[in-house]
Amino acid sequence: MRNKALFLAFMVLSLPLSGCFGEEDVVPEPEIEVQENPRVFVTDKTGADVNVPPMNLTFQFSDVGETGKEPSIGITSSGCIFFIAMEKVMRSCDGGLTWDETQDPVMCSPTTSDPYGWVDPITDRVFGVQMIGLETSWICWSDDDGETWLGNPHDSGTTPINDHIKLASGPWTSSGYGALGQFTGSFYETAVYYCYNKLAGIFCFTSFDGGATFEAGGQIIGLATTNGGLHGAISTAPDGTVYVTPRVATPTVIVSKDNGFSWFERYMGEDVGTPNPRKNSEVSADTDSNAYHVWTGGDEGIYMSRSTDSGETWEQESIRISPAGVISTVFPQTDAGDPGRIAVTYLGSENAEMLNQSDIDGNPWDGNAHYAPNNATYHLYITYSLNALDEEPIFHTYRVTDDPVQVGSICLNSGDCRDIGGSNRNLLDFNDLHIDREGRVYVAFADGCTGDCATNENATASDSRDGRGAVYYLASGPSLLAEFGLMEPLID
Repeated sequence: MRNKALFLAFMVLSLPLSGCFGEEDVVPEPEIEVQENPRVFVTDKTGADVNVPPMNLTFQFSDVGETGKEPSIGITSSGCIFFIAMEKVMRSCDGGLTWDETQDPVMCSPTTSDPYGWVDPITDRVFGVQMIGLETSWICWSDDDGETWLGNPHDSGTTPINDHIKLASGPWTSSGYGALGQFTGSFYETAVYYCYNKLAGIFCFTSFDGGATFEAGGQIIGLATTNGGLHGAISTAPDGTVYVTPRVATPTVIVSKDNGFSWFERYMGEDVGTPNPRKNSEVSADTDSNAYHVWTGGDEGIYMSRSTDSGETWEQESIRISPAGVISTVFPQTDAGDPGRIAVTYLGSENAEMLNQSDIDGNPWDGNAHYAPNNATYHLYITYSLNALDEEPIFHTYRVTDDPVQVGSICLNSGDCRDIGGSNRNLLDFNDLHIDREGRVYVAFADGCTGDCATNENATASDSRDGRGAVYYLASGPSLLAEFGLMEPLID
């Protein structure tokens, strides 16, 4: 693990197949070092610096102690943190001081290297999902913070699953499947959604019994034009609206307002576009069901479009979330609390001096992480806004890692990776961000630069091939739910 403080505290001064074939990681012992000079930005909707006082924030770091490629994170109302990646469901109920493996070896078996996890924010049900081969997946769940589990297979039929299994849950609506539940009175408290892509495109299903079975659903409209429909996380809003983001050149969301009975497409972001290979954009929704879609734009910055009518219409003029000085980004993830209060995380590089220099293919580098030069460095960034719905929103961004998360390129398309001292597919496809019921932000990520890579200022791509699981969460600072005010540290 790289040199990160077990308690990183600072007060800001200026506020295809993707994940199926990960390599085994050598997990070094962590070294502890306090970050002394964090990088902090306060910017407007163009990414330009503004003269606005910063937020005062501290963050807690936790080393999960296991491989963390493609992590999912969720927090139950008891405060237990669940980190799901590769073959394990990891749990910490003491603020990240210790972690234990908690999935049942029978009910959560068999496991593969392509999982997904979800914690239902209404019922506290914890889900662990695994893809088994190319035709079946296995879904297990726990209603007691991972002490006991149940599980069932889900057969995707004769057409193979390609990749990107995703699961989420949300409220029932008064139409579609939700209306059926009101009539029968027999549905689980929340609707549970399961999506994956086959070679033909994106398929989504709705469970009436809390994720035990998925009998309703099928292929949804708005299929991606490349890579068989690879899509981002499923997102839900308090009014029951469901969002799925496909992999397309123009940022797009696929929306359902009747619990997956029907779907429609909406577009935005044509002013900035998005390059390929690209996937895993995400939508978050606040407590009033306003929606925020984030993605990596054509200039490799993080952009956002907002919807104030539950996904019916979206702004066509994109807002830049990431600072102008962050010239390359991947893996944007987001969550929201009360209206306008959002958090976004991503990996980013500030190596502007490398732009137009030779990339790994010998061509001028344009900032696309997939082709980054061997000595480009990527860090973990977190962006906060408490007024993201305003006409002139302000974004507070800080680089929370002191040494790189990755050195060199980050392969975003497994059929087109460059093997430089070991595959640069080591981080796979995504990280994760969620808030708990008090609006505290949690970020799960995989660290590719550990051990000697973390301490060597001259580290290169061949040194950065790990995938260690780690978490940052808000220790003190403003909650994304206004009623909770300022957060206090979970641990001393």
